[in-house]
Amino acid sequence: MASSMDFFDAVRARRSIRRFLPEPVPPEVIEKALDAAILAPNSSNTQTWDFHWVRTPERKARLVELCLGQSAARTASDLMVIVADPRTWRRSLPELQAWVRSVGAPRPVQVYYDKLIPFTYRWGFLNSLAPIKWLISFLPGLFRPMPRGPHTRRDGQEVAIKSAALAAENFVLAISAQGYDTCMMEGFDAWRVRRMLGLGSAASVVMVIAVGRSAPDGTWGPQLRLDREKVIHRS
Repeated sequence: MASSMDFFDAVRARRSIRRFLPEPVPPEVIEKALDAAILAPNSSNTQTWDFHWVRTPERKARLVELCLGQSAARTASDLMVIVADPRTWRRSLPELQAWVRSVGAPRPVQVYYDKLIPFTYRWGFLNSLAPIKWLISFLPGLFRPMPRGPHTRRDGQEVAIKSAALAAENFVLAISAQGYDTCMMEGFDAWRVRRMLGLGSAASVVMVIAVGRSAPDGTWGPQLRLDREKVIHRS
C-alpha cells in the first residue's frame, strides 16, 4: 500500500479518472477510505448514509450496466454506491440519545435528541406533518431568524444527500491519499440501482464511485477550474 500523502497533495492529486489499469486495489485501501467516510460531518450526527461496496462479479457486472457501461465503471477495480436515506435517523437515534447522556451533554442537547430530532425528521403519511412544521417555523420567522425545514420527505432527502456527499468527498480524498484514483459518477439508472440494492423509495443513490489505478489515458487533459475570482465572493 502506498504511504499516505499530505492533505493538500491528496486534494490536488484527485481527478475524475475515466479509465483504470487492470489491477486490483487492496481491500485494506477501501476499508481505510470507508473509515474516513464515516468520520465526515453530517446533519445532527444522524449519519443518514449507507455505503454499498459491490464486489461479486455478477453484481458488479450488473452495476456497470446500470452505469450505462461507461469506461470508468467498466475498468474500475471496485465500485462503491453512496446512498442517502432520511429514514435512517431512527437507526441512529437510540445511540445518540444514550451518548448525549453518557457524556453529560447540556440539557438542551438532550431535549434536541429526545424531542426535536423525531419531530424534525418525520414527515408523516403523504407529508401530513409538513403544514404543521411550516407554520411552526413561518410564524416566528416573521420576527426572527428561524430554520426553514426540513418539512417534507423531499426536504429530508436533501439534508441526507448533503451529508452523504460530504462522506463521499472524504472517501475519494482518502483513496487519493493512498495513491489510488476514483471517479464520482452520476450517470446511472438510479431507479434500477435502488432495486438492485433492495432500497426503498425514500433512499437516494447519491453517486457511484469507481476506484482503481489510473491508466495513462485516464483523464482527458490537464485539470480545468474557473478563475477563483469568479467563484469566491467576499462581503
